[in-house]
Amino acid sequence: MPRVTNRVARHKKKKKVRELAKGYRGARSKLYRSAKSAVERGWAGGYRDRRNRKRDFRRLWITRINAGARQHEMSYSSFINGLRLAGVELNRKSLADLAVRDPNVFGNLVAVAKDALAK
Repeated sequence: MPRVTNRVARHKKKKKVRELAKGYRGARSKLYRSAKSAVERGWAGGYRDRRNRKRDFRRLWITRINAGARQHEMSYSSFINGLRLAGVELNRKSLADLAVRDPNVFGNLVAVAKDALAK
């Protein structure tokens, strides 16, 4: 009985890994074992950082909102609490955008938050 090998499938698998490793330097793009390791590490980093990106943007938005609120003598936490009490449902991304691009509208929101806290 003839010996059966898996040559075609194995070469296809290796070629796919090398394609994914295009642009890597040296052996990491040429040799299968090095390329496979580099590609898997890239996948792991991408998975982790897609989640970290959400975390980082939320931190940035909170920093921008805090800076805008402090220009109107108000802290971030009291500003957010005042908006919640006033029933204003704007997310942090849009609040940060208003704080940076349209300070007048943001100032009106701060006034609304202060009124809601005073009641």
